[in-house]
Amino acid sequence: MSSLATAFSTGDVTDYVLRQAGPDELAQARSVMLDTVYRDFGHGYLPQWHSDIIDLESFYLAPEDNALFVAVREGQVVGTAGVRGQTPVSPPHPPEVADRFEEGRTATLYRVYVRPEHRRQGLAGRLVDACLGFIASRERYTGVYLHTDARTPGAVEFWSRRGTIIFDERTAQNDARTDALAAPFETVHFELHPDLRTAA
Repeated sequence: MSSLATAFSTGDVTDYVLRQAGPDELAQARSVMLDTVYRDFGHGYLPQWHSDIIDLESFYLAPEDNALFVAVREGQVVGTAGVRGQTPVSPPHPPEVADRFEEGRTATLYRVYVRPEHRRQGLAGRLVDACLGFIASRERYTGVYLHTDARTPGAVEFWSRRGTIIFDERTAQNDARTDALAAPFETVHFELHPDLRTAA
């Protein structure tokens, strides 16, 4: 675990600590993630998309250029955000997305989730800032990618303040996607700007 931990207050709420996750925090981080995919996304855990949630150590702690950050309050993990060295590929991503990023040199943000009762406190912004700071410290990375589900309240607006929409599956057809769910995909793909660390 990183020796760097940041304590902070947001509004009337105090005693949050943001830090790079260690092995002892993975079970709580996994709980935040699984609760989010079941409650917010409506389809629950899908192995083809969410296998990293089950094996957080292999995906986020073991690789040198990957990281998982957590926001903790009163000993409980209430928010997560991960960095993985993974370039988007087509399929399943649209060619317009895959062609934009350099193979092997792209950082992708994953699992930026905050429990509902802790939202609107600036936690997501601080978690993303921690991720972007980590990415900036690695010579490997030349680009930052993220996709979000537009059904998550406020997600598109949040990420639009930090990056550029490069493909919106609400209005454009992703012909590279071969899987199907009961509901249409509402995925919005972003290129992020690592210098936009605002804690907003």
